[in-house]
Amino acid sequence: MKPTELAPVFFLAVVVILAVCRLVSGLLRRVGQPPVVGEMLAGVVLGPSVLGALLPGVEARLFPEESRPVLYVVGQIGLVAFMFHVGWDFRVDRLRGVARPAAMVSAAGVLVPVVLGAVLVAAVGERTGTLAPGVPLVVSALFVGVALAVTAFPMLARIIAEQGLAGTRFGSLALGAGAVDDAVAWVLLAGVFSISGGSAGLVSLAVAGALGLVVVLGVVTRLHGRTVRLAERAAPESLLPVLVGALFLVAWYTDEIGLYAVFGAFCLGLVFPRSEQLDHTVETLKPVGTVFLPLFFTYSGLNTDFALLGSGPVLLLTLGGVLVAVAGKFGACWLAARLAGEPGPVALRVGALMNARGLMQLIALNLGLAAGIVTQALFSALVVVAVVTTVMATPLLHWIDRRERARLGPSRAGALAPGVPEGR
Repeated sequence: MKPTELAPVFFLAVVVILAVCRLVSGLLRRVGQPPVVGEMLAGVVLGPSVLGALLPGVEARLFPEESRPVLYVVGQIGLVAFMFHVGWDFRVDRLRGVARPAAMVSAAGVLVPVVLGAVLVAAVGERTGTLAPGVPLVVSALFVGVALAVTAFPMLARIIAEQGLAGTRFGSLALGAGAVDDAVAWVLLAGVFSISGGSAGLVSLAVAGALGLVVVLGVVTRLHGRTVRLAERAAPESLLPVLVGALFLVAWYTDEIGLYAVFGAFCLGLVFPRSEQLDHTVETLKPVGTVFLPLFFTYSGLNTDFALLGSGPVLLLTLGGVLVAVAGKFGACWLAARLAGEPGPVALRVGALMNARGLMQLIALNLGLAAGIVTQALFSALVVVAVVTTVMATPLLHWIDRRERARLGPSRAGALAPGVPEGR
């Protein structure tokens, strides 16, 4: 397909993607789900699992093979812009007072899912026929374990912001644990790719590159005042290209060292200087993530075919993956929070938030698929895990709220809205 033919195909695909995302998100919002969940499910609807099964000709015309790399690249732009804004919205000062329990929750939320996921694949993976031929069993097992260990940090941040939970103890605890959790998971993922390639080079590069990133971001923080003064003297229209250039440079760097663009984008947002003019520039970038992030979900949906889950062994593996994911994340994070001295309601809410995987697991799965570590069948099974655990989060929080209101009675119900007070 020539570029002149590809452009109109891409434009039409974007229109369809945005319309379907809007429709599905609107429907799910009525049952309390955040927009990102609707976008995830819309991506699956547009793939072979739904549209391809019902109208295969329409799916082939809307999303020909030649257009999929373009969807991926533009989706990455939306992903990087979105994660930068998540980092920019994040407030490190909210972690004061929850550092120790956040560390314990994060450690449990990584270690337990990695172990349980690896054991599941080692025990039954080869019997299901879902493992990639030629890939060592240890690589497949570790990859699934790490994929189950990630937390949907962007969605977690969005749920906390949309439901007014930012001032609650469990919201701060979950944000801190989720950020550390995903940073560790990306390093572990680089280690899995190193083992797959038969070299320790990738994980060494990731660790060394991460240290370099910390140094650079530390310099950015130290130059906060100077950067603000330069921004105040610059023409407003010149700031956006500078911001995009810096964002793409960090995204390129973290991709090259194996920590991936989303991690770099989040870190840059975390330390980005703040002033009235710079804040306005950051806000002008926000619609880029809003518009183009659904393209990433659609790209993932095009690689998801639930028809591949039709055999009994694959369905059992999928069910086992869901159970292991919930036990390893919700159960382990709840227990870690309780051992850290957190009250039961706080621990339950932390477990519910940390259990969601959403966007971050889809990123990991796409990387594994591109590297040949994951088959289409295993990819589809793990997408089910990502969707189920993500959809669970909001209903679980609502159930916990109702349970506490019933236990405490109407006179104390107000204390639970929108969440448990910071001091509890």
